[in-house]
Amino acid sequence: MGVSQVYKTEAVVLKATDLGEADRILTLYTPNYGKIRAVAKGSRRPKSKLGGHVEPLTHSAMMLARGRNLDIVTQSQTLDSFMALRDDLWRMTCGIYAAEMVERFTPDHAENYSLFRLLVDTLHRLSEPSTGELVLRFFEVKLLDFLGYRPELRQCVSCRESLQPVANFFSASGGGVICPSCRDREPVCRPLCLAALKVLRYLQDEEYAAVSRVRLQPDLAAELEYLLREYIRYLLEREVKSVAFMDSLRKTEWPQREKVA
Repeated sequence: MGVSQVYKTEAVVLKATDLGEADRILTLYTPNYGKIRAVAKGSRRPKSKLGGHVEPLTHSAMMLARGRNLDIVTQSQTLDSFMALRDDLWRMTCGIYAAEMVERFTPDHAENYSLFRLLVDTLHRLSEPSTGELVLRFFEVKLLDFLGYRPELRQCVSCRESLQPVANFFSASGGGVICPSCRDREPVCRPLCLAALKVLRYLQDEEYAAVSRVRLQPDLAAELEYLLREYIRYLLEREVKSVAFMDSLRKTEWPQREKVA
């Protein structure tokens, strides 16, 4: 029996690139097919039936036809457009960051249902009032976990001894925490305070309902963000593009708003 030429799937639009005068190439993340790329023909025309159903950060139910190089979106119906994100530049930027992380980290056609759910849930959480940056830290830690990059937080990655409740160090290249005794063996690592280690473990081990009750002081929130950003940059061998815009927003409108969850 041959493979069906038409299939249905939910999808979150990670990215849309203009093609020709009226088309778009979409990068989609789906629950059962992983990351796929497809053409939305005519979607840039004013009266297109696809139009708003294929905008970035839209969760849609789609029908696609298999193509030689790229599949073709034949129908799309919005399940959630996350309007609260679109009405707030900071939250929209956080959503774009989450989508870019999924796009950068995942290969094509690699199914990862847990990551799909994490992305959809994160967009919902970012749409809620008074959402703090802990949503992004939870997203980052769980994404790393689901994709096989879970950092080691229980034992030293050098000597394999259990970590003691003291200030340790984090090694991006080593993929986890270095104990004080092994510090000199790893020239490139950064200090990791005990509170940050405890929060990282909590993010790894707990569901969001529990994590959402955590309150972070600004210095601790900044340490967690810097550490995870450094690890992500090491894994990707480049900076996530949307990070620079997030940083510029913090210097303008964001200081007047709630920074932490």
